[in-house]
Amino acid sequence: MLFDPWKLRSVNFRNRIGVSPMCQYSCVDGVPGEWHTVHLGSRAVGGAGLVMVEASAVSPEGRISPQDAGIWNDEQAKAWGRLASIVASHGAVPGIQLAHAGWKASTAAPWLGGLRVKPEDGGWEPIGVGAQPFADGYPTPREITLTDIQRLLECWQAATRRAVEAGFKVIEIHAAHGHLLHSFLSPVANRRSDEYGGSFENRTRLLLQVVDVVRSAMPQELPLAGRLSCSDWIEGGWTIGDSVQLAKQLREQGVDLIDCSSGGISPKAWIAVGPGYQVPFAEAIRREAGIPTAAVGLITEPKQAEAILQNAQADLVLLAREMLRDPYWPRTAARSLGIDAKELASQQYKRAW
Repeated sequence: MLFDPWKLRSVNFRNRIGVSPMCQYSCVDGVPGEWHTVHLGSRAVGGAGLVMVEASAVSPEGRISPQDAGIWNDEQAKAWGRLASIVASHGAVPGIQLAHAGWKASTAAPWLGGLRVKPEDGGWEPIGVGAQPFADGYPTPREITLTDIQRLLECWQAATRRAVEAGFKVIEIHAAHGHLLHSFLSPVANRRSDEYGGSFENRTRLLLQVVDVVRSAMPQELPLAGRLSCSDWIEGGWTIGDSVQLAKQLREQGVDLIDCSSGGISPKAWIAVGPGYQVPFAEAIRREAGIPTAAVGLITEPKQAEAILQNAQADLVLLAREMLRDPYWPRTAARSLGIDAKELASQQYKRAW
């Protein structure tokens, strides 16, 4: 099944292998460059069915780091358009993850320590669900106002239009890993007393509004995905039951795929990390919410990926770190599973197949 074609709305995928969105911290003013050309192009040449580009901020303050990608202006969109064209020309479907880091913004790249970047060093004042910092060493955000929310909804809508014009065929809304939308969902982070805090209905309100404006800016034939942290892995936090309930609502509002990740809301969370540790989340949402899911998280072996599909635990398998180690993992998997997948080889590489 790993090499079976798959269709979501009108978009055809050559197989069920996807490259998960991975921040590269290598942009200048939010504009992707030569590194991204090589990075993304090689994964498309490598045979993946879907190549999802990294979290791209819908507004300047929504970046994680000063080196993060963005899609809040036309210069960024033009650069992404070239990259989307490269990915598509090599047989993969180009997708983009639209994001806002919230209280995790204005921090350094991981290899530079990952903590607060001061304004004099290129940082800025973040905005968040509340005025509390994510953790020690992180900047203290300004609490988002209702006026901010209206502005941000316009930013998400404008970013979606740019992404579609750039040639992306899948749009994903990032509502995971402690970033802005996830911080509104989680009772661990969301302590608001207005219509965006307290009850499940209130905490999910912003994400559902974002879905509405994003879906309205997309052609009906293109699929919309949402990445969720399906569990906060902490007592009193967001749970898989919450995720199932939310996924049902997202399905009704035009979301076509749930990308099932977890964690990121608290540095105190204890996560039982191991091979395929998030796959049960994808299975539960697929079964109980009746919506296609993508499994992600320490999926490395071809037989492991195949079993996820054969056991109806997910519809799509996303790989991250394994794709960094081996951009040609789909070809590796085909050989391992005894699949004749010559169509994955470009003409230039066929003599090595």
